[in-house]
Amino acid sequence: MAPERLASGWLGIPASPHPRHEDAGKNLDRVLQAGIGRFTGGISPAAIWMAYVDWIIHLHLSPAKQEELLLDAWNKLGRWNEYGWDLARHAGQAHDTGVRPLPQDKRFIDPTWQQWPFNVAYQGFLMTQQWWHRATTDISGVSRHHEDVVTFGARQLLDMLSPSNFPITNPVVLHETIRSGGLNFWRGAVNAINDWKEEITGKPSEQPYKVGETLAVTPGNVVFRNRLIELIQYTPTTPTVHAVPVLFIPAWIMKYYILDLSPHNSLVRYLVGKGYTVFMISWKNPHANDRDFSMNDYRELGVMAAVNAICSITGAPRVSAVGYCLGGTLLSIAAATMARDGDQRLANMTLFASQVDFKEPGELSLFIDESQVALLESIMWEKGYLDSKQMAGAFHILRSNDLIWSRRLNQYLLGRTETVNDLMAWNTDTTRMPYRMHTEYLRDLFLENKLAEGRYEVSGQPIALTDIRVPIFSVGTLTDHVAPWRSAYKIHLLTDTDVTFLLTSGGHNAGVVSPPGHPNRRYQVGTSAHHAPYIDPEIWHANTPSNEDSWWPEWENWMAARSGDLVMPPRMGKALCDAPGTYVLQS
Repeated sequence: MAPERLASGWLGIPASPHPRHEDAGKNLDRVLQAGIGRFTGGISPAAIWMAYVDWIIHLHLSPAKQEELLLDAWNKLGRWNEYGWDLARHAGQAHDTGVRPLPQDKRFIDPTWQQWPFNVAYQGFLMTQQWWHRATTDISGVSRHHEDVVTFGARQLLDMLSPSNFPITNPVVLHETIRSGGLNFWRGAVNAINDWKEEITGKPSEQPYKVGETLAVTPGNVVFRNRLIELIQYTPTTPTVHAVPVLFIPAWIMKYYILDLSPHNSLVRYLVGKGYTVFMISWKNPHANDRDFSMNDYRELGVMAAVNAICSITGAPRVSAVGYCLGGTLLSIAAATMARDGDQRLANMTLFASQVDFKEPGELSLFIDESQVALLESIMWEKGYLDSKQMAGAFHILRSNDLIWSRRLNQYLLGRTETVNDLMAWNTDTTRMPYRMHTEYLRDLFLENKLAEGRYEVSGQPIALTDIRVPIFSVGTLTDHVAPWRSAYKIHLLTDTDVTFLLTSGGHNAGVVSPPGHPNRRYQVGTSAHHAPYIDPEIWHANTPSNEDSWWPEWENWMAARSGDLVMPPRMGKALCDAPGTYVLQS
């Protein structure tokens, strides 16, 4: 008797569950996991638990490491005591014998931290940080991912206990309290209540920046619309323009107008003023009924629909394409597909802070493993999308010192009013991720790295980035926590074409929004021909000359050499409405 029939007849149960029952079981699992996700803020407790178990077991199996940590703790305690006695002997004036904060750590930069007893307090904190970093790293047998998770978690817990976070141990707060007679705490309470009201009501306070009034005001029209995008064509401002039009593909994780902020910060306005015909994709902000939008929908209804519309409107045979962040990843997929299928309408491509290899995606990988993705899938399955607060929360945790504790210090303890700029206003205008697309993105790109390894399929066939033959301009930003510049630099390894790589100061957003005249900006740039030998990113970084000021003119010169002759501006497409359109206003 067949095993299936034996199981069915002898045990009285079907050998395999009915598909409908199986789906019902999976749905029950998803409901449970989504509930856990709501309670934990979208963080998988299983992922955290596995990381800490891996760490603690291997630490217990490493007596030499334990001895090393005990000796280090004893030495640090001795150094701390010596530091304190040294201060006492020199009337509170510390010599250069303490631990220096990391360059990006601005918590103890105020001179008042050098006064006793605050210098003793922050030195003890920095030594404790050093010890915990040693305790959570370089333990034989611990997986790299689990090591990163435990190290990150320890750092987050320590940052909560930093002496800068408490009035009694922060000299800046104490001095402000004395100076203002305690009014800083009153003002801080008002700020906290206003933030609480915004969180409860979901309505942000009035800001001086509004889309269509002070932001995204470069003149233009929506000339094409489908169920996923609006395509904006900007009005020319020069008597002649380059023959090749430019298409911007922003990430749908953000509103497009980061590229068209206030007029003085607008890359779109800058490019239009240099004689380019500029088009912009504005993505729809998906709701629950858009749950089944796929990555391929974003390619077809987004990039390809825009290219078709631009060629039809302008009569141009080719288009320059610019992808930002996830938009650059999508552009790379589209470009490889076009190359595979013999579509030659792409003249060149530019990637702003974009990755095509996700093996080393930076600290975002802390939230990406099988357990974490499964939990996110359940949350998205229940809602039909990944909520914008979920995304914002992850980014805030990654930069907790800047976005959580520093803000808490300034607004709640010092009672200062936050000065909002256009980039900050854009940052609060968040978007959602549809269930199917974000699942495919996390699994196919982050977890399995299919695009870089030639296993990503479009229309049932794999695509290869090495098929791309058009010149590439890739921009990395020095302090990027979303798309680390060394990861973006891998475009050299994965394509077989001329690559110009530019590394600019700043982070993922502020590094890109870098108009001419912006203070304290610098960049490095170099071009690698497709037949040239590979240069390691560290060697490139060390040997490439640095330039002051904005990188925009450098990129525009590169574009000008590849955008054809100057011609009369093409006709504007039929206007469906004025820019910035309707999709960008969706909440």
